[in-house]
Amino acid sequence: MGIIRQTLTSEKPFDHNGEFYRYEGAYSTVKPATALGIPLYFGGASAPAVLAGAANADVYMLWGEPRAAIAERIGEVREVASTFGRSPRFSLSVRPIVGPTEEAAWARAEEITELTAERVGRSEWRTRTKSSSVGSARLQEFATNSDIHDERLWTKVTALTGPGGNSTALVGTAEQVAESILRYHDLGVTSILIRGFDPLEDVVLWGKELVPLLREGAATRELSLASR
Repeated sequence: MGIIRQTLTSEKPFDHNGEFYRYEGAYSTVKPATALGIPLYFGGASAPAVLAGAANADVYMLWGEPRAAIAERIGEVREVASTFGRSPRFSLSVRPIVGPTEEAAWARAEEITELTAERVGRSEWRTRTKSSSVGSARLQEFATNSDIHDERLWTKVTALTGPGGNSTALVGTAEQVAESILRYHDLGVTSILIRGFDPLEDVVLWGKELVPLLREGAATRELSLASR
C-alpha cells in the first residue's frame, strides 16, 4: 500500500528495496484526478493485518459480524492507527435478504439455505477448501455458535460454505435491514458493501427500497450528531 501510494503521488521516479518488492525508477504518469488521491481499502483480522491496515489504509473493511464484535474490531484498529497519527474510515460487507414482510424474507433465506446445501453437496468445494484467514475463522465461530445474531444477522450460509468471504446476511423487510445496517453506522461504519444471492433481482429491489432508506437514515443520524 505504501508503494502504491508513493507511485500515485511521487513527482519523480523513485527506487524501492524492500523485503518483498524492489523497484528502480518507479514512476506513474497517471495521477489521481483530485488532491485527495485514491482511497486505499484494506481488510484483515490478524494482528499483522491490523498493523498494516492501520498504518496505511484509508478505509478498513470488515465482514458482517455481530455488532459487539464490530465495535471491538473498530476500537482495535483505531487504537493501532492512533499510534501512526491516523484515523481510517470503516466499511462493512454484508448480504441483505429483503422481503415484503419479515416472514417472506426468512422464507427466502431458507430457500437460499436449501439451494446452497444442494450446491455444496454436489461438489467437493466445501471439504477441500482450506483457509488460514483469521477473518474466516471468526465468521465460522459465529456461525457455529448460532444461526442468528443480534436481531437478524444470519450465518447459515457461512456454516454451509465454510471458509470464504462475505457470506453473512441481514434478513428482514427493507426497513428492518436498513435499521440494522444503520446500527453499524452508529458504531463508526461509514460505507457499506452489499452483494446479493440473486444479483439482478436484489439490485433492483435495493435500489427501490433499501438504499433510499439507508441514505435518509444516515443523513438524519449525521445531522443529529452535528447538532449536539
